[in-house]
Amino acid sequence: MSFFQLHKTSTKSKARLGNLNTAHGNIPTPIFMPVGTQGTVKATLPKELLEIDTKIILGNTYHLYLRPGNDVIKHFGGLHKFMNWNRPILTDSGGFQVFSLQELRKLRDDGVQFKSHIDGSMHFFSPESVVDTQRIIGSDIMMVLDECVPYPADYNYVKRSVNLSLQWANLSRKHFLNTDPVYDFKQMQFAIGQGSMYKDLRKEYIEKIVNIGFEGYAIGGLSVGEPAEVMYEIIDICTNYMPNDKPRYLMGVGTPENLLEAISRGIDMFDCVMPTRNARNGQIFTTKGKFNIRNNRFKYSNKPIDPNLNNYASQNFTLGYLRHLTIAEEILGLQLASMQNLAFYLWLMEQARQHIANDSFENWKNEFLNLYKNEKM
Repeated sequence: MSFFQLHKTSTKSKARLGNLNTAHGNIPTPIFMPVGTQGTVKATLPKELLEIDTKIILGNTYHLYLRPGNDVIKHFGGLHKFMNWNRPILTDSGGFQVFSLQELRKLRDDGVQFKSHIDGSMHFFSPESVVDTQRIIGSDIMMVLDECVPYPADYNYVKRSVNLSLQWANLSRKHFLNTDPVYDFKQMQFAIGQGSMYKDLRKEYIEKIVNIGFEGYAIGGLSVGEPAEVMYEIIDICTNYMPNDKPRYLMGVGTPENLLEAISRGIDMFDCVMPTRNARNGQIFTTKGKFNIRNNRFKYSNKPIDPNLNNYASQNFTLGYLRHLTIAEEILGLQLASMQNLAFYLWLMEQARQHIANDSFENWKNEFLNLYKNEKM
């Protein structure tokens, strides 16, 4: 069976219904991946993630490489066993984290030298070493090392950057094909399309990485401060040049509206820290709208957090109780809010898949977003 099957494309947009086949399970697309940066999705247990039918989570190569380290992860037989998660894992290359360090890193043709944000120790990532680390982590899908360009960025700088990232993509692919998995299952490798907000560079770069040949293709460098309409335009351009028979992954995006608009433009996979990060700040996403649970209007509310979502957190605790926990800074408040937000994001993807299957996605999307922007609980 091939890694990716495309089952259907909407007649009114580029929305796609598909399936990914990995060694640790099948993944229906479109799909959202909760972010488990350091081997854990913050404030959640793996069994809770299973309860809301999380199909795949994301880990971060940079953080896992620094702590606990490759030696520890290899000792435990890979990240799946280390964190007791037997479903698929995708790891990003750590490039975004390294390049966000700025004053702590030095870019070279053969990779990037950087100081640990933990203890200041010096380290070096090359395209090849990042593949080796992800072999040890044992992720089902690994991303290549690339340079993450800030926004805004000068055209000539971006052009030099994409040329370097293309060189690294070639080295990453060669090393991937010339090495074997550390554990007894097959891994896949995705390339990342860069080019900032320059349409010609986006098109040129995607065409070149497609010629190298990967199992999937991602769009990086978006949701970095650009207007939403610019982001949507770049997504639209990128998916025009991505193969139909390969999965398309939009990295680090975003709001519920961002996800649905990106699905319309042909995206299959998403990750974002927003559900769990915003939960820790009191923002709750529900099937009837989003709100800040600290608001005084929830003080006496005996309504369940979200009766439309069939999981323990959403149905068995009131908004009034969640507000109390949040204001009191109780850990349970972080747990319940995180589970609610993740359950909502996964529910949103399930709804999208159902409506693509019925060829009613665009109508549903517009109705839902109109409701979501205006609904008051």
